[in-house]
Order: sequence, then structure tokens, then C-alpha cells
Amino acid sequence: MDERSLKDHVWLSETRQILLARRAELAQRVGRTEVDLHHVHEPLVADFADQATQRANEDVLREIGASARDQLSHVNRALERLAKGEYPYCVRCGVEIGHDRLSAIPEADLCARCAATDRR
Repeated sequence: MDERSLKDHVWLSETRQILLARRAELAQRVGRTEVDLHHVHEPLVADFADQATQRANEDVLREIGASARDQLSHVNRALERLAKGEYPYCVRCGVEIGHDRLSAIPEADLCARCAATDRR
């Protein structure tokens, strides 16, 4: 294995560990929001005004949970691409996604150019 291949192998291995840690963190967040939404540890209070506050908080928790599930889906897809050897490549145009971008957003599946096109 040449020096560049070895560096790429190490980088991919480190990235996999980052993605696995991120997946665990997000799965835990999803689990916590589900527990909180179902009032497992803290049932609804009897007071109507306090219930209204709890219900408003549930809306926020639902958004947090939805965001975490969406991020978790992106992380899982990145891990799948990594396992298939497709990880550092843009799913749209096939160009290699830069290490700087993947270091900042390890679950990114689009190169900067394609991502910018999506934002328009």
C-alpha cells in the first residue's frame, strides 16, 4: 500500500468511527425524545395551564426528534456508502467530495457544487 492509500485508509477508518459515534448520539437523542413525549418518567400534570405548557414543549420535542431521525438517516446512508467503497463520492455527479467538506460534515453525500445547487 502506497503512502496516499495508507493515509486514505486511516482517514476513512477515522471517519467511520466519527460516524458510528454520531449514530449512537443521535439514536440516544431519538430515544430520549420518545421517552419524554410518552411521559414515561413524568406524567401530565393535573393543572390545565401546566398541561398547555407541557403540550407546547411536546411540539418542540417532536421537532427535535424529527431532526435527529433525519440526521440519523443521513449518517446511516454515509456508513452504507463507506462500507460499499462509495463514501467519498458525490451521489449526484460522482466527483470526489473534498476531505475538508467531509471533515466538517461527515454524512455529506453531495459535493459542495451539487449542495449549492440544491440550496437555490
